[in-house]
Amino acid sequence: MRTSPLPPAFSTLAWSNLAAQSAEQLSLAAAPLVAVLALGAGPGDIGTLTAFQTLPFLLLSLPLGVLADRLLRRRLMLWSEALRCLALLGLLLVLHSSALSIGWMAVLGFAGAIGTVGFSVAAPGLVSLLAPRASLAQANARLELARSAAFAAGPAVAGALVSWAGATAAFSVAVLLSSAAIVMLLRLPELAVVRASTSRRHPLREIAEGASFVWRDVLLRPVAITGVIFNLSWFALQSSYVPYAIRVLGMGTGAVGFTLALYGAGMIAGALATARVMGGLPLGRAIQIGPVAGVLAGASLAATLIIPHAALAGLCFFLLGAGPMVWTITTTTLRQSMTPDAMLGRVSAVFLTANAGARPLGATLGGLVGSQWGTSACLLMVLAGFVLQAVVIMTSRVARLRELPAR
Repeated sequence: MRTSPLPPAFSTLAWSNLAAQSAEQLSLAAAPLVAVLALGAGPGDIGTLTAFQTLPFLLLSLPLGVLADRLLRRRLMLWSEALRCLALLGLLLVLHSSALSIGWMAVLGFAGAIGTVGFSVAAPGLVSLLAPRASLAQANARLELARSAAFAAGPAVAGALVSWAGATAAFSVAVLLSSAAIVMLLRLPELAVVRASTSRRHPLREIAEGASFVWRDVLLRPVAITGVIFNLSWFALQSSYVPYAIRVLGMGTGAVGFTLALYGAGMIAGALATARVMGGLPLGRAIQIGPVAGVLAGASLAATLIIPHAALAGLCFFLLGAGPMVWTITTTTLRQSMTPDAMLGRVSAVFLTANAGARPLGATLGGLVGSQWGTSACLLMVLAGFVLQAVVIMTSRVARLRELPAR
């Protein structure tokens, strides 16, 4: 796969993305620690906090996708990161006042997540404007590597800071990282998207146009369906894994934590390997790696029903980090290469909404099946889901792609 050198402006975007992702993961990991240690929060409180931190992905991805196609994307990313920075500053203020409560943390977490969604829906379009088409995969891999590193390091750094220096230190570092992301975004050039029409239509019509584009396209539709089924299965697995690992596999908390950490290690490995994978395989084969890894991961965890060993659980989580990371980079590159620039924000928002919407449904389904029929039934259901998503993509036209299609 031939690539063109990435311009200096993209490097600025990549560093900004690293700072923003690190600020997000650090704050997400520190918030429940503060809730438990400072407020004595229980599972219900943490559930409320988590729900508020994730709701904007489901509720606001599509409206913000419309804005990403209407506004300069750099500007939307700036406003979004500024909102996240203000939310983090707000958390610092309530930490040092008598107002600290789950309610305030939830509201500020919701505001910060709005910033994350705005940043996320605008970034793919800005990448396609900054990076040459032949280097889109390389550019996406750099951004996803930053996300993987932040995902892997965020909980450990947050725990260390809260333990050694207190919650103030953790959120102060997050504020500094978010501020650095803003400074680097300010250094980027303003790049406008050429639109077919300057007239402003009703937002619902624009959202429908983006959803219709995805659904009618013979390549994007199976990618979207595969992503939904994968997320249903993945979050069903997450809802049952910890009690299964402790009660059935006899793992201690340290061993459970280690297996979960392998997910982040897998993400980093997948991000580092993707460029070589795309260079050595036809595009359709490279895209299939993620769904196939899901099947192998599900089979590995299901095998613990017969061979109850922690190594199989660790392999499951490593595969779920590595394979889907290759999937994310390859399918994002495919989406960028075939979607008109003026529609990239809405199309990215459709994918984000579909995947985010599948996650609470998957978690609910996993909890329901696990409570009614036991974790064994849940693990077998998860394996069936992973098999189904692989079948969807492997029987589609995506599997026959040799290279990026012409727009």
